[in-house]
Amino acid sequence: MMKALRELGLTSDIAYAGAAASIGLSIAIWVISKGDDKEHAERFGIFVGLWAPTFVGIGNALAEQEALDRLPA
Repeated sequence: MMKALRELGLTSDIAYAGAAASIGLSIAIWVISKGDDKEHAERFGIFVGLWAPTFVGIGNALAEQEALDRLPA
């Protein structure tokens, strides 16, 4: 799976950036939507924030694959 993602051009740096963006987007959704439906804003912010651990896990797996690819054959 990670090899397929790497072949598509995804790197660990991109995955880690996705995790950071998920956290930032979660906070932004919560702050911006505060005046509207408060419960929906909180749930949607939490939903987006839950993406961060997934992106970190993918980033770690990609980083491991990148390290293996750098080893001499």
